[in-house]
Amino acid sequence: MPLIKTEFPGLLIFEPRVFEDNRGYFFESYNQKIFSSEGVEINFVQDNQASSTFGVIRGLHFQKDPFAQTKLIRVLSGKIIDAVVDIRKNSPTYGKAFTILLSADNKKQLLVPKGFAHGYSVISATAEVFYKCDEFYHKETEGGIAWNDPALNIDWQIPADEITVSDKDKLHPLLQNSLHNFVFKD
Repeated sequence: MPLIKTEFPGLLIFEPRVFEDNRGYFFESYNQKIFSSEGVEINFVQDNQASSTFGVIRGLHFQKDPFAQTKLIRVLSGKIIDAVVDIRKNSPTYGKAFTILLSADNKKQLLVPKGFAHGYSVISATAEVFYKCDEFYHKETEGGIAWNDPALNIDWQIPADEITVSDKDKLHPLLQNSLHNFVFKD
């Protein structure tokens, strides 16, 4: 089964089937039939791609309802520590962080449902990150959580003196002070 459940409801790891030979490799990075067969019905409407260098931390970002986004994250080159935080009130994993190594080599992808804050750190010299979204970017509803919130205890695997964070991301509040409107629905 290519979709692996995590302890976080709705948060899935996608491990595509990779075909390798002397020419290289081939895999389907997304196939609607596979996701549908697992009960995941998503209509992706926007693709995003970002390039970053070692030490960059992006996040933790989200868009509030009704413009919340489900994201399917993968790495085209390099490797990252991908991190999400469940911010759905009443969720059994509310306020907990989940991290995973995503890389061009392991080809794993993370399906991040609405109601999670998302971010990543670049742990290779450079990395290109690609992700699909099921909602368009909507600036007026964007929000975030401090990447270094001590309550989350996220290990970004970057030495403190080598971290690069945008000025905007430095202003995000701690989770306990974050304004969001997500509620877990079982």
